[in-house]
Amino acid sequence: MRLVNFFLMLISCLVMTFSYSGNLCHGKFANPITDICWSCLFPITIGNANVFSGNQPDTANPSLPICTCPMVPAGVRIGISLGFWEPVALVDVTRHPYCMVNLGGLQLASGQFGADGEVDNSDPSQGGSFYYVHWYKFPLMYWLNILTDLFCVEKGDLDIAYLTELDPTWHDDELTFLLNPEALLFGNMIAQAACSADSIATLAGLPIDTLFWCAGSQGSMYPLNGVVQEHIGGVQASTLMTERMTYKMHREGLLWDSIGQNSPTLCYQYPSPIIPKSRYRYQMINPIPTASGGEDGCHAFGHSTTLWGSLHEYPYAGEDFGYLVWRKRNCCAG
Repeated sequence: MRLVNFFLMLISCLVMTFSYSGNLCHGKFANPITDICWSCLFPITIGNANVFSGNQPDTANPSLPICTCPMVPAGVRIGISLGFWEPVALVDVTRHPYCMVNLGGLQLASGQFGADGEVDNSDPSQGGSFYYVHWYKFPLMYWLNILTDLFCVEKGDLDIAYLTELDPTWHDDELTFLLNPEALLFGNMIAQAACSADSIATLAGLPIDTLFWCAGSQGSMYPLNGVVQEHIGGVQASTLMTERMTYKMHREGLLWDSIGQNSPTLCYQYPSPIIPKSRYRYQMINPIPTASGGEDGCHAFGHSTTLWGSLHEYPYAGEDFGYLVWRKRNCCAG
């Protein structure tokens, strides 16, 4: 039944794509066959042993293959320590307010409800930009009945979880400071110079979680709003917005983590106001999907867009971006 509902939703979004293709908002819905990088699901582990290897780096996993979880009101559930990567969210990055890129380019409201974002090209070395971001719940594995263990897979329906047009902190640096006051500590040359190490680490594998204020080759995670201080290109800026939005969701308690090195912490997700960068990867869906199984399929947060981002932005119809966010999941399955 979930699979039938998913394809009905897909058909309706394809209709919306046709109906709204004439406006300034462009995009398409993700095709689960051709647009999803399914190799990004790997590696799959039991304990610290690979069951299905992949070509992407992995985070640390529990050492023991067997785990136990307390049951309510009493008892213990015995399971296996499962680790895998799951698609959890679609993210729009657009300069047009209420432009739902990943919903087929659907324009929810006219421009009177918000000003268009902009890119300042007056000085290439100092030009900035502003984007709106939308976050959708996208539990694709649950819909397609893949790894459907009750305790492990993100469940639910396609849902618009966050619209930055409705968030006053997304437009205002002073209001954003209330959400990330620690940004004052990292607005200096020494802290920003440390981000070069994070950038190098993403080229070799995973980002450095202790450098949480760094977005690798994309720049700085702060401020947690839609302002890009140095706009290098649409792919770079939209990737940074995707990473910032993921951090913002963690800071606001809307995203939780599931890492654990022993049985009790494998049983539950828990709040993590500091983003665990190494436990996320992303792939582009709009305007050109990066669905190959090779290096260009999905990327760690902070990974340079120089090698894969060329020809993934083009004038008019290719300036709205959509990404699929993958998250590492550790759990006690069974």
